[in-house]
Amino acid sequence: MGLLTDPSSGQGKLVKSLLKYHPKICALVCLGGVIWFCALACPQMNANTYFSENALLPGLVKSQFHEDRAASTFHDELVDEMKKYEDSLPYPWLLAKFKQLGLDAYVHNFTLYSPLGTGEKYSGQNVYGILRAARTSSTEALVLSVPYRPPSSVHAPTTASIAIMLAFAKFANKEKYWAKDLIFLITEHEQLGIQAWLEAYHGVTCGNDNVLDHGDLKGRAGAIQAAVNLEIHNTRIGQMDIKIEGLNGQLPNLDLVNLALKMCTKEGLYHTFKNKGPEYHRDPIKEWKYHFRNLLAMAATQATGIPNGNHGLFHRFGIQALTMEGFEQSKARGSSKVGFLSIGRIIEGTFRSLNNLLERFHQSFFFYLLSSPDRYVSIGLYMPSVCLIAGALFIKSCAKWFKFQQDSSQETPDESQASDGKDIEPVKVDKIIIVFLFTHFLGVVLMNSPQYIIEISDHYNYNIQTSIFYTLIGLSVTFLLLPFMVPFRRCERSVNAFSILAMLELGTALICTSMNNFSLGMFCAVMSVPLALLINPTTCRYYSVLQRMLWLLAHPLVVLVAVVLANTYMMFPNESFKEKVYRSLDASQQAVIYSIVDSMIYGNWLFSVVTSIFIPNWLCFWCVAFSSTMPKNKVTDEKKRN
Repeated sequence: MGLLTDPSSGQGKLVKSLLKYHPKICALVCLGGVIWFCALACPQMNANTYFSENALLPGLVKSQFHEDRAASTFHDELVDEMKKYEDSLPYPWLLAKFKQLGLDAYVHNFTLYSPLGTGEKYSGQNVYGILRAARTSSTEALVLSVPYRPPSSVHAPTTASIAIMLAFAKFANKEKYWAKDLIFLITEHEQLGIQAWLEAYHGVTCGNDNVLDHGDLKGRAGAIQAAVNLEIHNTRIGQMDIKIEGLNGQLPNLDLVNLALKMCTKEGLYHTFKNKGPEYHRDPIKEWKYHFRNLLAMAATQATGIPNGNHGLFHRFGIQALTMEGFEQSKARGSSKVGFLSIGRIIEGTFRSLNNLLERFHQSFFFYLLSSPDRYVSIGLYMPSVCLIAGALFIKSCAKWFKFQQDSSQETPDESQASDGKDIEPVKVDKIIIVFLFTHFLGVVLMNSPQYIIEISDHYNYNIQTSIFYTLIGLSVTFLLLPFMVPFRRCERSVNAFSILAMLELGTALICTSMNNFSLGMFCAVMSVPLALLINPTTCRYYSVLQRMLWLLAHPLVVLVAVVLANTYMMFPNESFKEKVYRSLDASQQAVIYSIVDSMIYGNWLFSVVTSIFIPNWLCFWCVAFSSTMPKNKVTDEKKRN
């Protein structure tokens, strides 16, 4: 390996080949990563799901649930009770029902102080009951949760979910085989209620201080092993959709997903993932399209880092959880609808299997992609795709480094003239480090700017959301002037050294991001790496302008507006162009505000990662794109004049 780095040893064949062919190699490697990801939808690149944890014993559960009439009674009573509570939780009725069923019933109060500093305060209540395990002393627990939705809610109702929960609690209280506590939780205000309850249960604060006052819990159970969130929208359903994506892209153990699907199959209920059930095609092209669409649908949800159900907030506490959403209408032809009896048996089978666990979920996969409800792609197969794309950056940076070695080996002792008569400019290392650190300082400023904008806007009575959005845009536009303050932008060797640093950072950031949220890392790689490979210091004015324009397309704010605009065009095809633009700008503003609010309340790190890592790195490439290197003869003449 010394032959590759020692300037005195000369250039080996491998180094010479890399210097000569690295543009083509980078293009092929980058293209290979995209092709690899697309190939994941082929049956040869994914596999059938299977149970790794034998202790679940899902096939040995004999259904005994028979409280379907009780569920119907609970449903009718709840519908009547909800008429008295148009906008709030009917906690007296729910509390009374839990106590009548023999559970330890409690009310949990929480308060949200507006993270945007408007002085607004929102209060909420959760109701939960605990069925103590008859065979243990409250060392472990399982959770069955339901989000309460009042009649005024814009979301689909969940009254049937609460009814079947109460019926299952009535059934479970009569059985003596429970080795884990069962917690029946009904939350208010969607994910906010479950977040407050989890924080209070574990005694932690996940978001910013003084934003969510999670309150205290009067009753507790054992360490929570798993949770199932129910969203049944009707008393009879024809389809059960399984939701798995959690906060910051986390996923539940694949065995839990397999368990839920197994129980649905056992009861003859059509089950789906991303509202699509298993499909089998003889045509390999159609089969690939079906799996690829599912992969993209999962990746699009996972990349945002936003949970698509209340289950997604359990994952950060090491609790495996998913959401089972039941729809009245089924997309499958000929599928039959089931009522409370079959739904109750699905819940019974799931919880009795979880009750068999002797330890936490640790087998099977925590990192995977689903191409259909019964097929998966493991991390060992999907990570090479993003590594190949990011690897193109490492290859190009290596080629530039070897070019450095080549230039250094040609220097004369006084470092003024090279053996070929060309000038060798010294690399301004100190300035490179200062500019690199300054770009990341600007990213930290951008990340923390919302809290200062909130204080200023509140003092002058400005609209806070508008102030935050347009201030972020203003700061981003101001940062575009950074290249004109770079002292080495006319020094080709210094610019190349700075470019190497930027490429190494981007490649490392993409791989590290993919290890936590593969979908986010993959999308960022596809959008940024091909353009980053084109950015080089150049003497051609037209190429310099072209690479600046192309790199602007990779700015996170530009990408956000473009994605929202494309989505608006698909959702509102009949509106005029002007209306679509205004709607897109408003949606982009809301997306930015929601990402900030989510980071303050739930600890979603999408906004923090983009502002503190990807935007500073984008600025580094922006500085390289503005480097105006001079031809060698002009450099020589200028040095002679000095």
